[in-house]
Amino acid sequence: MSDVLGAIGDLVDDIVVHLLEPVNTASDTRSRVVRRRGGSAANVIEAACRAGHPARFIGQVGDDPTGRWLTDQLVELGADVAVRRSGRTGSIVVLLAHDGERTMLTDRGACTELDHPDAAWLDGLHTLHIPYYSMVGEPLATTTATLAAMATARGIAVSVDVSSVAVIRSRGVHSVAADIARLRPTVVLANELEADEFGPLLAPDRLGGAAVVVKAGPRPASLRLADGSDVEVPAPHLDHVTDTTGAGDAFAAGLLASRAAGATWRESISEGHRTAAAAIGRNS
Repeated sequence: MSDVLGAIGDLVDDIVVHLLEPVNTASDTRSRVVRRRGGSAANVIEAACRAGHPARFIGQVGDDPTGRWLTDQLVELGADVAVRRSGRTGSIVVLLAHDGERTMLTDRGACTELDHPDAAWLDGLHTLHIPYYSMVGEPLATTTATLAAMATARGIAVSVDVSSVAVIRSRGVHSVAADIARLRPTVVLANELEADEFGPLLAPDRLGGAAVVVKAGPRPASLRLADGSDVEVPAPHLDHVTDTTGAGDAFAAGLLASRAAGATWRESISEGHRTAAAAIGRNS
């Protein structure tokens, strides 16, 4: 039985900067700096493993001490890693404001260099999850699309997270929507800002019939299905939220694993909320 959640994409060194005051341009700003493992696809795998679900990360990291440190962290959590090692491991500087909002300065390094997909990467998967970041940069984008086609041919579900307003704007919303539709996903996830950017294009009938889930932070998440039904599922109340990094990825992990286990959409979205809340709790 297929019981593994897979995700293809980025595994990077996150340098998280908690700003303790407004940025003083061209001078010093008091901050608290934390270094940890990051990358959207890797975040999904971490959250799945922490929730007790089998999971596999698929991607490329640099052949360097940082890359080995990052993959070792995933393995220690119980993840399977299908990793190529070459080049220089990427880094992201995450600037965190007082309200938990993030600004990310991204250097993806070796992440975009993954090529020659191996069909064995899909063995045992129930779902292949694709952050849209994995459709940006070659040869990773071609590798991702090829692996998605292999997955569909083998009856493995494909999910896509829209990932980034900045990427939507730089590539054009119609191009992004077309890219996602070509992946033939069963579910597409977006946050409120991404959904606003997509407008009417973020709809099942524009995305090959995929279910569309819109995450709204502390407010209810919404589900739109191809049959026209629309469901809202409340999120749990959280106090003292200081860092939401990885929460959306954790939501995806909880939802997808629950859905694969046979849960209803409402139950699966509730599990996504719980998994996201756990990730936020670890950050705080």
